[in-house]
Amino acid sequence: MNRRFLVVMLVAVLLASAVLVGCGPKEPAAQNGEDKERQYKAVLLLAGNLGDMSFLDSANRGMQMIKEELGWEVKVIEMGTDPSAWEPTLTDVSTQDWDLIITGTFNMQTQIEEVAPRFPDKKYVLFDVSVDYEKGDYSNVYSILYRQNEGSYLAGALAAMVTTSDMPRANPEKLIGFLGGMDAPVINDFLVGYIEGAKSIDPEIKVAVSYVESYSDPAKGKEMCLAQYDMGVDIGFNVAGGSGLGQLDAAKERGLYAIGVDSDQAMLFKDSDPEKAELVLTSMLKRVDNSLLRAAKLFQEGKLEFGKAESLGLKEDAVGLAINEFYERNVPEEMRVKLQEIADKIKSGEIQVPSAFEMGPDAVKQLRDSVAP
Repeated sequence: MNRRFLVVMLVAVLLASAVLVGCGPKEPAAQNGEDKERQYKAVLLLAGNLGDMSFLDSANRGMQMIKEELGWEVKVIEMGTDPSAWEPTLTDVSTQDWDLIITGTFNMQTQIEEVAPRFPDKKYVLFDVSVDYEKGDYSNVYSILYRQNEGSYLAGALAAMVTTSDMPRANPEKLIGFLGGMDAPVINDFLVGYIEGAKSIDPEIKVAVSYVESYSDPAKGKEMCLAQYDMGVDIGFNVAGGSGLGQLDAAKERGLYAIGVDSDQAMLFKDSDPEKAELVLTSMLKRVDNSLLRAAKLFQEGKLEFGKAESLGLKEDAVGLAINEFYERNVPEEMRVKLQEIADKIKSGEIQVPSAFEMGPDAVKQLRDSVAP
């Protein structure tokens, strides 16, 4: 009887120990309670197609950086230019197993505002535009805005220095060009910075402004820029996506200068068209690639702040001029030194660059009219 009692007690003790071990403290959880060693996954939805040698290609580079530097699994979906396909694609992707769903530009704001609240457990990154956080519950959306006006201020300062210089392709006219994709706030934010930067060098500068009303019509972009060059422009800045490639074609045809945008457009043509590359003095980089990599890193560390928009500029290396062999060879040293001084003053806050978003459309039009040739 005693032996049986002892056996029963021993079994009871062992069972109690097992329960206590199971209820004991566990290892700290990683981001969102998941294993730090697990495979993170991100998908990028493009409202357009790759090959624009500009904004969308920069976003694609960002995904490759996330893959190579962080080891994430990534996928890029080109949704094309038909808006009717964008929301269904976003909805479909939201039902899948992605840690981050990334998309961008003003084309996708409405779609994110519609879809994100229906999938509160999903995490969205929206670049180059922000959802209206006062309009709904977007606590699962992180928006990235860029202070493209800061980088464009440098582009304008360079253009003004070039057009008033004795560089071989410059002419006596104090006239520079700007090609926009659309007459839209984000494009005009580039324009405002460009004009203000140019005026800081020469208050009498004039700026010829044209809008293609498309981001995928390089033929029309070329036609508009040829007209600008023929009226006396000797250097122009394109902010028009794929349409802006037409400006580079026009620059080559007229043998005049250009400033690229978003991607380093001189280096893109270095091998395929060196004559064109030589005329692209620099590009105003909107570093979508850097900003997406930054967002993924912060997410992995559990530090990405959803439910808010963040503005990134020169200080965060999210915008700036491309410094490459063409810039160093073709832009005189004194200009490069001056541009670095201006950049440092913007980073420190000594120079405050106006923004189209703060000015409003009427003030933007007034500024544009004030420098019209």
